[in-house]
Amino acid sequence: MSTRTERLRDPEHRAERATAILDAAADLLLRHGYRRVTIDDVAAGANIGKGTIYLHWKTREQLFSAVFEREVLYAVDELRQALRQDPHVCLLHRFAHTYFLAIVNRPLLRGFLLADPDLLGKLTASRDTTRDDRHVGMSRAFLQLLAQHGLLRDDMDIDEIRYAYQATFEGFLQQEGAAPPDGLAQRADLLARTIRRAFESDLALPDTELRDLAAAVIAELTDLIDADRAASSLP
Repeated sequence: MSTRTERLRDPEHRAERATAILDAAADLLLRHGYRRVTIDDVAAGANIGKGTIYLHWKTREQLFSAVFEREVLYAVDELRQALRQDPHVCLLHRFAHTYFLAIVNRPLLRGFLLADPDLLGKLTASRDTTRDDRHVGMSRAFLQLLAQHGLLRDDMDIDEIRYAYQATFEGFLQQEGAAPPDGLAQRADLLARTIRRAFESDLALPDTELRDLAAAVIAELTDLIDADRAASSLP
């Protein structure tokens, strides 16, 4: 077996090569946009042959979908890191504030979500729907944890709160497409105030109970990240 073939089959080298391809694709997409970037461009940016990319992703859409999925994982991991630093981030309004900024402050993810809805549809059309099911399941589990600790209003059930919360969060996110570049922090604060007034109770948890709740939310996010990564083509 040749040295080149051994390198192609080596899992560590394969993961490094996939990361280099995703990095090159992300950079090109950020600079030029989806419609202008080709597989040839990505190959040149990663300093590899075009055929090597097809060893990882069979189509251009699959490659760019992997870039999108990696951006989402980065944003979710940023949310997890914030929870590790401050247990109060598990409160619904703080959770929304942190995740909103994690998305909007990632230019590529922001572009995927806001610049071209048709593009996002193309990139997610062939995706396994179990991924969406995992994210819905995680959001319900998170809200159930909050409800169990008395942190949500008690005149709406979990599914009603989840629907209304998601609609509010996505509404603020969509408005970023037409928002001025300044004032982002104020808009994130407005989102947090809206969420707090609409869905939360007035209960304040003791610090020990709050830390335990944050640990449970971190565990949910970790399971989600691990499952998404295991089910994807990401290195």
